[in-house]
Amino acid sequence: MAEVTETLPPPAPVEERWKPSFNPWLIAVVVAMAAFMEVLDTSIANVALPHMAGNLGASNDESTWVLTSYLVSNAIVLPLSGWLAGLFGRKRFFILCIFLFTLSSMLCGAAPSLGMLILFRVMQGAGGGGLQPIAQAILADTFPPQQRGLAFAVYGITAVTAPTIGPTLGGWITDNYSWRWIFYINLPVGLLAMFLAYRMVEDPPYLKRLKGALVRVDYVGIALLALGVGALQILLDKGQEDDWFGSHFIVTLTVVAAVCLISLVIWEWRQKDPVIDVRLFKYFSFATANLMMFTLGVVLFSSLVMMPQFLQTLMGYTAQTSGLVLSASGVLLLMEMPVVGQLTTKFAAKYIVAFGWLSLVAAMYYSTVRMDLQMSFQAAMWLRVAQSFGIGFLFVPITLIAYVGVPAEKGNSVSGLVNFMRNIGSSVGTSMVTTLLARRAQFHQSILAYHTTGFDPAFQNQVSGLSRALVHSGIGAADAQTHAYGLIYQAMQAQAQTLAYIDTYMVLAIGAGIMFLLAFIVRKNDPRAGGEVAVG
Repeated sequence: MAEVTETLPPPAPVEERWKPSFNPWLIAVVVAMAAFMEVLDTSIANVALPHMAGNLGASNDESTWVLTSYLVSNAIVLPLSGWLAGLFGRKRFFILCIFLFTLSSMLCGAAPSLGMLILFRVMQGAGGGGLQPIAQAILADTFPPQQRGLAFAVYGITAVTAPTIGPTLGGWITDNYSWRWIFYINLPVGLLAMFLAYRMVEDPPYLKRLKGALVRVDYVGIALLALGVGALQILLDKGQEDDWFGSHFIVTLTVVAAVCLISLVIWEWRQKDPVIDVRLFKYFSFATANLMMFTLGVVLFSSLVMMPQFLQTLMGYTAQTSGLVLSASGVLLLMEMPVVGQLTTKFAAKYIVAFGWLSLVAAMYYSTVRMDLQMSFQAAMWLRVAQSFGIGFLFVPITLIAYVGVPAEKGNSVSGLVNFMRNIGSSVGTSMVTTLLARRAQFHQSILAYHTTGFDPAFQNQVSGLSRALVHSGIGAADAQTHAYGLIYQAMQAQAQTLAYIDTYMVLAIGAGIMFLLAFIVRKNDPRAGGEVAVG
């Protein structure tokens, strides 16, 4: 059966077949360096929160705002980045973001109090929010369509490996130096990236034409976006901690987020110069790619949270040892991304995406079978490698699908919205994992507790046998039975929590399976022409 066809746009004007003055691969390294610095900072501070709280005289609950404040400002700027690039000029905005991120990193490291640290993290999140989408948009224009997949592979390395490296690196720096150095390490990288971006990055001709145009500031759209996304990010971050809809605070945030985001879509759809180009969702491939990127964010961060948490809470691993379990998957992705970039030049993106989702289905289902409390270090490492294998086949081709049929001048908005969806997906994934693990552990514990009664012969035999063993080990007969009940209860809790992890992996497998089916209705792109739709 012939593929769905679509009328190709007319040949691009000569000026749009622009080539940068510097080697595109040098530019790719520069923008990837800046993006890597930003993505790393979304996860590197997690393990240092107790140290920050102790050093700044704050509680552990208060210290979590160090993460939340960054995520909120980052999420607000992400969808605005396309509009801001048009307002300031893309190169100028990119350098401004690097400067703001680097300056605020220095201020975070020197913060004298928790309040000042949170303020500087807001600034850092605002600067970082523009780095990822603008880096991606620069790559889309710098490389010809047939090499766009390879360029996105370079960027993809930063997006999927930095969250893996972040907790391990943050833990090592905090243990050996000080939590302040997790911010100070950004200074040399940021200054170098700013200098190289100034020298090498250029705006293509169509952006230079648009830069001088009068841009109307949509204050209503910006206000709705800030309130809606800010409320959404806070409720996702604090929901489980405050018992979700049992908290008036969370209910209020939910209402504010829903009203503001729905109003934002309606308002922006009717604006001539919107701050967020919601009309892009009329392109089926773009809308589908955003849904897939959202799901990828959910799966990537869910699995990234679950494995070290399982190893540390139930198997007694240290933070550093659990980080080593994740390191092999990071190495795999480093090797895999360039290969996937090459595959995008030979095969349509939809087929690579389908393979990636199918691999994730298999890996997440395998996790439900293989995960147990007797799992060795090697088994845990290979399990994480299996979970990461499919991710490498998704990030680059999904990004390519987002550009299918979309005009080149919409590139900044495309990259901003795609990265925004992945960002929100990661927040939803982290909240979902936290909630599912807590609720399913309670469910399984109630089921297991049903059998731990005096009327269950198997349970009584277990208590008697364990009591005799404890007496032989030197515990008094009067206390042996009490100790036996305590040990059995601990084992029951561990088993209930393990079953909760298994249930959560099954949910991720089902989600990946739905995306696998969706991949087959995406329009087929021409591997030799990047974002153009295949004919015939």
